Amino acid sequence: MSLTRFLTLAASLALGLGLVAGAPTHAAERPLPVPYSFLPSAVIAGLGVDADPPGANDWTCTPSAEHPTPVVLVHGLTGNKATNWQTFSPLLANEGYCVFALTYGQSALAPAPFGNVFGGLGPIEESAEQLSQFVDRVLETTGTDQVDILGHSEGTVVPNYYAKFLDGGPKIDKYVSIAPLWKGTNAAGLNTVARLGTPFGATPIVFGLLRPFFASGEQLLADSDFMAKMRSGGTPIVEGIEYTNIVTSYDQLVVPYTSGIEAGMTNITVQDVCGIDYSEHFQLVADPVAAALVLNALEPLDPRRVPCRLVLPYVGSL
Repeated sequence: MSLTRFLTLAASLALGLGLVAGAPTHAAERPLPVPYSFLPSAVIAGLGVDADPPGANDWTCTPSAEHPTPVVLVHGLTGNKATNWQTFSPLLANEGYCVFALTYGQSALAPAPFGNVFGGLGPIEESAEQLSQFVDRVLETTGTDQVDILGHSEGTVVPNYYAKFLDGGPKIDKYVSIAPLWKGTNAAGLNTVARLGTPFGATPIVFGLLRPFFASGEQLLADSDFMAKMRSGGTPIVEGIEYTNIVTSYDQLVVPYTSGIEAGMTNITVQDVCGIDYSEHFQLVADPVAAALVLNALEPLDPRRVPCRLVLPYVGSL
């Protein structure tokens, strides 16, 4: 299939599914479709620049007695509110939660419309400021005192900077992390290269050149100054927050995947729950096993059965 034909088909599907910009996102009387395949959903959603994921950002939503705390979705590196949350946004909306999602960390140097397509590129400190403003808007609109956080990848770190250094801790109740990296990553050996350096000091030069376009990249490395600050005091934990981590042993970007396992938090490896779940870093955010684990973490007093079925990398459970 040619690229032109593929994009035409994808655009048609996006229009039909209501995923492009301008499509309504208010909770429907009928349940919203919940896809459990990351790559096709993300590609289609990416065609709608600055679109909301289905079920999110209904600013008239009033939290129910059953789910009194709104959930804020925080996407991963190079993701955005639409591409990252095609599974969890409609799933949570169907469950009766008020769901809100933002795109943060856009590059001001990226040409339009790409500035809104790829998020998480800016300095994490600035992204946390954006999240702080967004959370305040959610709290004011919903009349609540706290939010629950559901983050993926970089979106598991940004909220904790907000909680630990921007006085966000009291505003967060439950903090559920998908593919977190509490100890940073050594993906593709980049942390090792940065630590050892290269001849003639090339590594800091490269980081310096990339920083205006991709400041968060070096911050997410295991031995970065940012990670040292995040773990100041010996732990990233902010008192009063209930943390749950959901990781996959097949994670190709959080290396080692055990970087997402932190003492003092609830830690779940999906392969310990279902041995035929082959979700990697991206598919984990569209994984039916992880979905049930997230719902149980948000509502531990009403746990549901966690399914076990074959889940393939990238394309998931078709």
